[in-house]
Amino acid sequence: MSPPAVTAAGRKPQAHLSPSRLAWRRLKANRMAMAGLAFLLFFSGLCVVGPWFSPYSFQEQPRIAEGALPPSAEHWLGTDHRGRDLATRLFHGGRISLMVGLLATAVSLSIGVVYGSLSGFLGGKSDSVMMRIVDILYALPFTVFVILLMVFFGRSLILLFLAIGAVEWLTMARIVRGQVLSLKQTAFVEAARILGQRPRKLLSGHILPNALGPIIVYTALTIPNVMLLEAFVSFLGLGVQPPMSSLGLLINDGRTSMEGAPWLLLAPGIAFAMTLFSLNFLGDGIRDAFDPKKET
Repeated sequence: MSPPAVTAAGRKPQAHLSPSRLAWRRLKANRMAMAGLAFLLFFSGLCVVGPWFSPYSFQEQPRIAEGALPPSAEHWLGTDHRGRDLATRLFHGGRISLMVGLLATAVSLSIGVVYGSLSGFLGGKSDSVMMRIVDILYALPFTVFVILLMVFFGRSLILLFLAIGAVEWLTMARIVRGQVLSLKQTAFVEAARILGQRPRKLLSGHILPNALGPIIVYTALTIPNVMLLEAFVSFLGLGVQPPMSSLGLLINDGRTSMEGAPWLLLAPGIAFAMTLFSLNFLGDGIRDAFDPKKET
């Protein structure tokens, strides 16, 4: 049996890897991205199981007469000005913020992918009209639009998902449109069209699967933007309403008591900052992992 071939650099050639496995290998090699993923898994686990194991409820006020208490063995992160356990409220607020980030991003993803793929696939005048609508919407102040929706239609968690998702889909639509315009001119799509593939099958079975890389990358980068927008809306008192909590609402509560009870601002502020940093590191890592120009 002949020995395996050796490259000019003196290394054996690597076995062929699928694009997804190659992207995962690049992602694992990115230490910051993996550190961000580890923190997100850890913090998400705390937010999911933490309130169940806490002896306190997120709205229970066992020491309301004593006001805000500093961290102690009984209350690891202290209590707020209503005597509520801050750790329990932090875990519950983190759960709400992560849920808003994921669900609002899902709404944004659904609208953006459908709109952008139709615009790029139809082309011509339809594409021009649809993109001009996107340009007009880009000129509107998104934050003001979300605030108006919350004021006129009520302050509910479901509406918050829809309102934020409804203003974050524009960039996704542009990215998907560009990918569809590029892919529909390729040889394999032309071959499928010649073989009689229906337009809907052509789009869903051939074009969109090959555009998943950029879609996944931008989805990962959208989640921190959505969480930041939710925190800003809750900071203004128009998002999540008491007695429920979110990281933005906890930060707003801590701001009013930061001089006498700084732990009320430090705990949610650090948790929120670490979550955003981790999501951005992970998003950057996913972007680099799907970059075809990166070395294997």
